[in-house]
Amino acid sequence: MPWPDTALGAFLIVGHIIAAGCVTAHALLNKRDVRAAFGWIGVAWLSPVVGPVLYYVFGINRVSRKISRIGRDASGGEPDADRSLPPECGDLPGNITTIAEIGSRATGRALLPGNAVTVLRSGDEAYPAMLDAIGAARRSIALSSYIFRPDHVGAAFVEALSRAQDRGVEIRVLVDGIGSGYTYSRIVGQLRGAGIPTARFMHDWRPWRMSFINLRNHKKLLITDGETGFVGGLNLGDENVRRFRRPRPVEDVHFRVEGPVVRQLMLAFADDWRFTTDEDLDDPMWWPEIEPSSGCLARAVSSGPDEDLGKIEAIWAAAIGQAQDRIRIVTPYFLPDIRIMSGLILAALRGVRIELVIPQRTDHAILDWAMRSHLAFYPLPDIRCFATSGPFDHAKLVTVDGGWCSIGSANWDVRSLRLNFELMLECYDRSTVAVIDTLIDERIARAEPISSDDLARRPLPIRFRDAAARLLLPYL
Repeated sequence: MPWPDTALGAFLIVGHIIAAGCVTAHALLNKRDVRAAFGWIGVAWLSPVVGPVLYYVFGINRVSRKISRIGRDASGGEPDADRSLPPECGDLPGNITTIAEIGSRATGRALLPGNAVTVLRSGDEAYPAMLDAIGAARRSIALSSYIFRPDHVGAAFVEALSRAQDRGVEIRVLVDGIGSGYTYSRIVGQLRGAGIPTARFMHDWRPWRMSFINLRNHKKLLITDGETGFVGGLNLGDENVRRFRRPRPVEDVHFRVEGPVVRQLMLAFADDWRFTTDEDLDDPMWWPEIEPSSGCLARAVSSGPDEDLGKIEAIWAAAIGQAQDRIRIVTPYFLPDIRIMSGLILAALRGVRIELVIPQRTDHAILDWAMRSHLAFYPLPDIRCFATSGPFDHAKLVTVDGGWCSIGSANWDVRSLRLNFELMLECYDRSTVAVIDTLIDERIARAEPISSDDLARRPLPIRFRDAAARLLLPYL
């Protein structure tokens, strides 16, 4: 072999060893999940050039953000304010109080009394209430959405925001850089054309930052005058309104929130806005004092691939572990990792009744396939599973023992719990939980049960297809 070829070959071999060695060192020191570390190391050594490049693009978490507390903590006091449980927790059952204690330690946020939570069914009820709140705003409006479509619904919100700005209201709008269009976002153009301050979360054309397309802001938040909040799973689009009769309608649940916990919703938005734009929303118009009234104990929990990683998952795991009677879950996508599944199975073995409600068909066929395969690996006789027909059910609801519930944007999958920026509101109140349980009862009443026998009877080619789709679990 001529010398240049030999030298080139030696150079490539040495380069591969150095690159794969760097990947190995970085993965060993930074990957919390042993399987992820092992997998990336294998890819780096077995795929010269390609493996290290893939790791550099997709394997390194470059999201490191210091949350701006803007001189206040989530409870409205100083950053070192006492986060011990409020006296109202004395009326809670012991296991529910334990969930609250774990939540306080996991999040560092206070559990706040005196909050009112109102259910809004799909866009038919939620959009008019949200537009009314925008119309009534006099000082500030903060809006964050994963999907913000340039359709009838989008136009109504742009018009309402534009009118509010004409009244002198300070407005900030944050949309996800993928969910609302990556190459071109018409809705961002319309908002900016109306002079409304608008930012795109994690949107960048630089090649070394395009790996962020796998990280998304999945939160859906609206806060007006710092006093009234809206939170849940509802995106902004015509598919959520029945009268528009879109080909693929979506059923969802959103919530109007009033009380001190709205400050925590505003804090979540302010952190995301500062991360995206470097602007601190520190004007008092964003942070009015909110006195508690009659209502439930509540806390907002943020989670994402930064310092908030795993907080929602930790609270869900605590709720599962403390359940004594019943766990109820409604989610559009059910692909949790083995830790959550093991917790549910152990709860079932303790005699806890578990009810899981998923759609018969989601908005992505590959997710339907993966979910069926995922469920087939676990003992469904211990978990009652139901599939709802009709419009795609995008709601995310969890209740435990009639005394605790979780609402918000997070799905029960690895993407929501590891890759997305999410927000969940947990409530400790029997009357609030009873309303959520009613929503779950309605879904179960029109659902078909899924059994282990049903999954086992799938033809072999279908089972192969579904199992192959499940391999994408970390990114679905």
